[in-house]
Amino acid sequence: MLKDFNFYAPTRVVFGRESENKIGQLAKDYGANRVLIHYGGGSAERSGLLNVVRQQLADVGIHFVELGGVVPNPLLSKVYEGIELCRCENVDFILAVGGGSVIDSSKAIGYGVPYSGDVWDFWCGKTPEKCLPIGAVLTIPAAGSEMSSSCVITKDEGLLKRGVNSDLCRCKFAVMNPERTYTLPSYQTAAGATDIMMHTMERYFSKYEDMTLTDAIAEALLRTVKDSALVVMQHPEDYRNRAQIMWAGSLAHNDLTECGTEKDFATHRLEHELSALFGVTHGAGLAALWPSWARFVKHRHLSRFVQFAVNVMGVENDFSHPDETAEKGIAALEDFYRKIGMPTNIHELLGREITDDEIDILVEKCSRGGTITLGAMEVIDQQAMREIYQMAK
Repeated sequence: MLKDFNFYAPTRVVFGRESENKIGQLAKDYGANRVLIHYGGGSAERSGLLNVVRQQLADVGIHFVELGGVVPNPLLSKVYEGIELCRCENVDFILAVGGGSVIDSSKAIGYGVPYSGDVWDFWCGKTPEKCLPIGAVLTIPAAGSEMSSSCVITKDEGLLKRGVNSDLCRCKFAVMNPERTYTLPSYQTAAGATDIMMHTMERYFSKYEDMTLTDAIAEALLRTVKDSALVVMQHPEDYRNRAQIMWAGSLAHNDLTECGTEKDFATHRLEHELSALFGVTHGAGLAALWPSWARFVKHRHLSRFVQFAVNVMGVENDFSHPDETAEKGIAALEDFYRKIGMPTNIHELLGREITDDEIDILVEKCSRGGTITLGAMEVIDQQAMREIYQMAK
């Protein structure tokens, strides 16, 4: 059965070399008068990109203030700091310069500025009603937040990592220059490629299997990122393949590969607790968990795993033994992870064995004390969560 869908992708994308030279006019076109430039560590400053952004805004007469210090798995405490700064400076537009963590932090600030209560309310079930307009200057292709409705934040107290989705936070524009990704460390490049692929895989592995076109788009995206990642690991300044990865990151999470299907995102939810508790890189955590999730569910959804093995991973279809074909597809993805330096289990991720007590903590947080389940293609309850974490040890 084909699932009805509503596809909405309002973000204007300005892609290519020197695209950052259009930032000022873009901000002006979208009504910016007083801008918060939000960014992470020192790389944006060292690369000269922040100076370009500052000059672009100054050239069109836009006042700006700055807030750096966003960390991977962005923290609620930084969001509070940004909300206070925006209110004090009467900011009416937020410009995120960085990757998914910076963009998500910007979205959370955007929710918080017009809201009279605690912005964390939106990660506890309250529906956002307003958000400051946001633009993005992407430097790390991975999260796809530049075109998505998603925003994931970690609450410092208790290390609670939660997501909220609303079209209100979708970026007005996204500026993408693949050249700005040349200096990314190889580990970050690999983790980003893994995250991009997983955003599509969490939609591809669906109980709705009648959208041939969406499947074909998803499979092409997965093959392209896989092939391009292997190239840029050896040739970091390969523009063509950096561009493939950057554009794929946006398409993987703007809901295009969800049209007619239904996203599952159980692996993402399982990983959120892992990265919140241990501070690991999100993409690497996904690589460590997905093979165990796949093996846990594959026998009940064998045809989909066979299709993935054949059409994405290039496995020869053994029609007499579909289970073996499906398993070879999972193993082939693990081989790809190893080639790009990603872990395939939690021990490799942490550099040590995870304890049963730590797994108990992960399960308790992920299930919210046994009150929720995960997944859509396969519903994962509290016991299933424990089994998947144990399989991934």
